[in-house]
Amino acid sequence: MADDVPGESPEANSGPPAAGPSNDTTAHFTDEFVSQLAAMEAGISPDEQDAIAALPSGSALLVVRRGPNVGARFLLDADSTVAGRHPDADIFLDDVTVSRRHAEFNRVGKAFQVHDLGSLNGTYFDGVRIESALLSDGAEVQVGKFRLTFYASRLDLASTSR
Repeated sequence: MADDVPGESPEANSGPPAAGPSNDTTAHFTDEFVSQLAAMEAGISPDEQDAIAALPSGSALLVVRRGPNVGARFLLDADSTVAGRHPDADIFLDDVTVSRRHAEFNRVGKAFQVHDLGSLNGTYFDGVRIESALLSDGAEVQVGKFRLTFYASRLDLASTSR
């Protein structure tokens, strides 16, 4: 046969592999390790991982991923947080692509929603222009040229997964 390897008989290669723990290649990972791996894949720095892990229940974090102040973090810990170009905005985003009162982040229980406040350039959730959206962990919100990633409190994520 053309597939035969010299010096080996077909019988030596046939049949199931020997049973036993030495052939078990299944890896078992803790939830913490899986979270760390997901964070690394998402490009979250160790400092950001620590900040996210320290979030109290009922809060969240926005991290600027694109725009003039990449890496800036904004804590969402109030029932209402307004992002815009106005100096009195809770989240001040200084760029002409951002309206004075561009978007509002609202806490509803332990969840957060984003609402566009009639901005000229719109508010985008995961690339889609929206009027309002319920935020999910790791979602991207775009306000003008700023792209922000939303991270919910790990305590709240743990309570919803049970």
